[in-house]
Amino acid sequence: MALSKEQIAQRIAKELKDGYYVNLGIGIPTLVANYIPEGVEVVLQSENGMLGMGPFPEKGHADPDLINAGKQTVTLSQGGVFFDSATSFAMIRGGHVDLTILGAFEVSDKGDIASWKIPGKMVKGMGGAMDLVASAQNIIVAMQHTSKDGQSKLLPACSLPLTGVACVKKIVTDLAVLDVSDEGFILLERAPGVTVEAIQKATAGKLIVRGDIPEMDL
Repeated sequence: MALSKEQIAQRIAKELKDGYYVNLGIGIPTLVANYIPEGVEVVLQSENGMLGMGPFPEKGHADPDLINAGKQTVTLSQGGVFFDSATSFAMIRGGHVDLTILGAFEVSDKGDIASWKIPGKMVKGMGGAMDLVASAQNIIVAMQHTSKDGQSKLLPACSLPLTGVACVKKIVTDLAVLDVSDEGFILLERAPGVTVEAIQKATAGKLIVRGDIPEMDL
């Protein structure tokens, strides 16, 4: 059974390590803040000028002035701080973010990512995505494995305008967890009840399957 957006975020949260500074992109990645494992302390950075971002607020307790880069209301952890965009991007461009979690329209089996523009559709701009993929020490993509019409979003080459080249390290989709290597996509885990054959059928790029592939532990 394919994972929900919340389950994708829950699985990605298992990749967080104690002491990490983490940037959460717009969409599924913002949900990761709700699933940080017990005993793991990370500092969440939002590119609009927040360090120490917390999970989404409980219903009825949202502060409309406290938002993330996707304009969603969030909370602030103890010790959290605010600053201007110049300082925020100095952190990003200076390589001080250990992990960036982004959404994507497409990812190639070489680690290229297209995440900001679909030709013919209105777009406000790239935002901080290019800075993040160029500067982050590690990039994990959270995405649906296929488009609404069933076309693979894991491709031999991206067809949409690129955000970054050969930068994605790992992908968590509603069907699978994959590493990105020089050889292609390496299948690490599959969603509960999803077969390897189904993942192969949904993956247009080169997929490498080695041995028995375990189900995700959510």
